[in-house]
Amino acid sequence: MKNSTFLAIAMATLVSIAATAQTVEEIVSKHVTALGGKDKLNGVKTLYTERSLSVQGMDIPNKTTMVVGKALRTESSVMGNAMIQVIDGSTGWMIRPAMMGGSGNPEDMPAEMVKQQLGQLDPFGPLVNYQEKGNKVELVGKEKVEGKDSYHLKITTKEGLVMEEYLDSNTYLLNKLKVNMNGQQGEMIFSDYKEVEGIPFANTTHMTSEQAGNLVFTTNKVTINGPVDEAIFKKPAK
Repeated sequence: MKNSTFLAIAMATLVSIAATAQTVEEIVSKHVTALGGKDKLNGVKTLYTERSLSVQGMDIPNKTTMVVGKALRTESSVMGNAMIQVIDGSTGWMIRPAMMGGSGNPEDMPAEMVKQQLGQLDPFGPLVNYQEKGNKVELVGKEKVEGKDSYHLKITTKEGLVMEEYLDSNTYLLNKLKVNMNGQQGEMIFSDYKEVEGIPFANTTHMTSEQAGNLVFTTNKVTINGPVDEAIFKKPAK
């Protein structure tokens, strides 16, 4: 009797695990479809974005140029001072004005900072092709985000970064992201999605972090597969 009871519990546990895995796969599949489908996303090779950042009454222009999976350059202008961050493969460099603790000259990006930003080379997030990437996805449950029912997914990347993504249960688009970096919790709320060549991008992003406070990003322009001069990713001489 004990053996049959144990077997029944074991089988029930296996069925439960299988059901959860199937549910996660279904949710992720609908998310990828909502983004335009795997073929369309895999066809994106370069991405150029212009945004404005609203913080403490200031509007800071920002532009990002990306060769998907390879290189990323982000440029901002803060009170007339240029701030640049570049990821090129597995290395990075940056230019920080004196007002932000820099010298105004190109400097190597710390390895830990590079590691944390490598995920930005993947513009559509860790759920797309997650199995091929070696990412682990768990369904935590269903919760409200800005009044909308949302699936709460916990993602552990191959590199060990843990993040929580919330997908709107109607649109299956990302509406909230929580991530811990350097021991600090950050949260982003995504809204006002608009399509560019059949791919939806969030036009408004509210970001809250312990270090930076409250920030609002507004997307003004997105260009897919435009020409990119890869020389912009190379660190200039001082």
